[in-house]
Amino acid sequence: MIGKLKGVVDCVGEEEAVIDVNGVGYLVSAGSRTLGRLEPGKPVALHIETHVREDQFKLFGFLSDSERAWFVRLQSVQGVGAKHALAMLDAIEVGEIESSAILGDPLPFERAKGVGKKLAQRIATELKDKAPPLGRSLGAGVAGLAAALAPAGAETPTAAPAPKDNVMRESAVSALVNLGYSESDARKAAAEALRQLGEDATEGLVIKSALKELAR
Repeated sequence: MIGKLKGVVDCVGEEEAVIDVNGVGYLVSAGSRTLGRLEPGKPVALHIETHVREDQFKLFGFLSDSERAWFVRLQSVQGVGAKHALAMLDAIEVGEIESSAILGDPLPFERAKGVGKKLAQRIATELKDKAPPLGRSLGAGVAGLAAALAPAGAETPTAAPAPKDNVMRESAVSALVNLGYSESDARKAAAEALRQLGEDATEGLVIKSALKELAR
């Protein structure tokens, strides 16, 4: 199985891109959010989820392993296929998907193309209270190490920055767990705090608001 591709973007289409890896072109399916960040002739690193069927071998590419992990998790819900999962990742940031899943909130999922109210409710219900999916990678540390070891002046592959909400959420969860709260309760409280604070959220405000939620 292919877990990751590092190469050069050969061409980009509406639903797919060709990634040249040492002269071999890999056809990779991806959502519009990912494809919009790919530029022909530029280096790229894509996290790959491979789908193997009797008549098909298909690669799905993502700029972050958290996106790939949620692509898999969303398809664990009955009635959700690859097309639905890509549509949700296009319409909703990973951090909001996680918050909505933790809180059992179906409304954000309805923003995705092809996802109606019934399916959105099923997604929210089935994913509620489940721990966020674990990715394969070691995260930012790997990217940082790669950048540090790259030759001077060399271009580094395109990568998705960690969303600000994700960083604040994980910091708040860590702080709350250290205070003695369970991870499940901490994640629910942090998700609700982020939703209430919106663009005004800071790490300190998220923790303070989450503590108020937990005190209710």
